[in-house]
Amino acid sequence: MNGELSHLDEGGRVSMVDVGHKPESERMAVARGEVVMRPETLALVQAGTLKKGDLLTAAQLAGVMAAKRTAELIPLCHPLPLTHVDVQIELDPALPGVQIRAAARATGKTGVEMEALTAVAVAALTVYDMAKAVEKTMRIQNIRLVEKRGGASGEVHNE
Repeated sequence: MNGELSHLDEGGRVSMVDVGHKPESERMAVARGEVVMRPETLALVQAGTLKKGDLLTAAQLAGVMAAKRTAELIPLCHPLPLTHVDVQIELDPALPGVQIRAAARATGKTGVEMEALTAVAVAALTVYDMAKAVEKTMRIQNIRLVEKRGGASGEVHNE
């Protein structure tokens, strides 16, 4: 990394990065995050008795849909032809809450980190939305990139 912000032009104005000259390569990114909740709320999620329905499936689908629409949500992201998105949501009594993991893949000229991060963020927001009737003190936390492969900047392993 050269230490420069890539989304600024010579005049310091925001600018979408020109990736036209870059070669296509296989890109992959994994992101994680958590939603912390009271044990009683987690028990309702586990039992599947929330009034809004199946929280885990709704959050998983929301994460996949969000990854596919990242360029519509993040102003300077390039639209990417995703080849795979996987969102996994697991109950974690030790947290207590849910752990969210999203992986995204594409063959292209730019990475899929934002797609994986967006998938986690929207899945977490969906968890909150589905359970907020029983708890408004849930915390969405630790959304982060944990792995990235492909492209000129190489591999990243944060966990």
